[in-house]
Formats: sequence, structure tokens, C-alpha cells
Amino acid sequence: MCGRYASSRRPEDLVEEFEVATSRVPAPLAADWNVAPTKEVYAVLERPPRSTGRDEEPAERQLRVLTWGLVPSWAKDPSIGNRMINARVETVAEKPAFRKAFAARRCLLPADGYYEWYPTSALTRAGKPAKQPFFIRPRDHGVLAMAGLYEIWRDPTRDEDDPARFRWTCTVLTTEAEDDLGHIHDRMPLTVDRERWAEWLDPTASGADLRGLLTPAAPGRLEAYPVATLVSNVRNNGPELVEPLPLEDLDPDVVDEVEARRVPAAGEAS
Repeated sequence: MCGRYASSRRPEDLVEEFEVATSRVPAPLAADWNVAPTKEVYAVLERPPRSTGRDEEPAERQLRVLTWGLVPSWAKDPSIGNRMINARVETVAEKPAFRKAFAARRCLLPADGYYEWYPTSALTRAGKPAKQPFFIRPRDHGVLAMAGLYEIWRDPTRDEDDPARFRWTCTVLTTEAEDDLGHIHDRMPLTVDRERWAEWLDPTASGADLRGLLTPAAPGRLEAYPVATLVSNVRNNGPELVEPLPLEDLDPDVVDEVEARRVPAAGEAS
């Protein structure tokens, strides 16, 4: 799964990076090195132009702020979004909560990288495996474009003229982890290569067109290294969360197994 990630880029940088036509960000989000479910996040998506009424006009690429945790349009209770932070790529086209969004409301969720926790052989005081967090990011430190879906939920308790009556939410698609990363966790976010961004965002694409895009990242594009357990508490936030954890700061009993799961950076000896 993908339950935490880092997102520190400014909206103006994302507008340029993703060739966004219109930014609908009311106020910039603060840099966040510990993005957790229910938080507001940046999303790149394509929508029909406003007030034109012409189907033949191309969709407009936008940058928006969405809430992480998808609320289906038919949901009675928006709290369902707390359980809809990930959608498995293997079943997304059939699941009632995701299939409509998959058909027409796809997005990209920009990230610096994401976190996964590996259960080590060390035990906590409660006798459970102590988990070591890893940060996983592109080897070139570029943007990680995670495949996502978004929905627009209408709050029936709000008036028609209430600007907050629509809730925009999103989810991250996940796939089987590539071989190196599978030693940390068996799932990972589905990422979309730059040359396929337009195809993924196109709201008119469907069927075989989409299935051809649903492929795991090519091995070797990501690096992974252990970070401090500070990230395990969502209240902690700052660039120190993504700093590599020196081996001497690890439990001596798990140094070898943690080091064996580290995925070296480009040009670094493994």
C-alpha cells in the first residue's frame, strides 16, 4: 500500500513541470514531508473548459487541491474516504468504489517520494516486530508522478449556493512492487512515465487504452534507504524525515537485514 509520502514542491513549480494550463489552487499548501490520509494534496487532472458547452473543445489541464481518501459520488457518509486511500490496479476497473472514477476521472499525484515500513526481526516491548521506515524516491530526485483517481462528492447537508458543497477527493493506485522494492513491501504506488501523462489524464480514454498504461515502473528507477522512525508519527514534519539514517543509528541486531533492503542510488555501489 501507499500510506505516507512527501510533497515539498511549490505549486508554480508543478504548473511548469506538468504543463498545467490553469491553477485552481486557492492558497499554496505548505511543504509536507509526512503526507498522510485525509490531508490536502496537490493533484494534476484534466477537466472540460468552463462555461463553453462545447464537447469538441479539448480538456483543460489543471492543478487542484484534493483530499486524500476517495469518497465515491454515491456515498452516504464521507468518512468512507478514510478507507479509500489506495486502489489496487488489478481490480480498479471492477470495484464499485473506483470504476466510475477509473473510467473518466484520473489524475496524477506529484510526490518527492513515498515511505514504506519493513518489519524487522527485532521486537518491540509488546513483542511485535519493530518496523523500520524506508524512503523511496526517483534516483534522479525528480518528481514522482503517482497514478491517482479523483471523485467529486456532493454534500447533501449544504445549500446549493454553498461553495463548500462539493468535496474533491482522491486515491493512489498501487501495483506489485518491482523486485528490489519487494524486499521492503510487496506493493508500491503505480507511477506514470512523463511520455504517458497525457494519455493517463485524457478523460476520454478507456478500455484497452488504459490497460496498456497500467504497467509497473521499470526496475532501477527508484532508490530506497532507511530513515528515522520520526516519520511514523504524523505530527512530525520536516525535511529531516527524508534524511538517510546512518547505519550506526540502527539497532545492531538488524543492521544487516536493513542494509540488504536498501536500494542504492544511481552510481552507488550496492
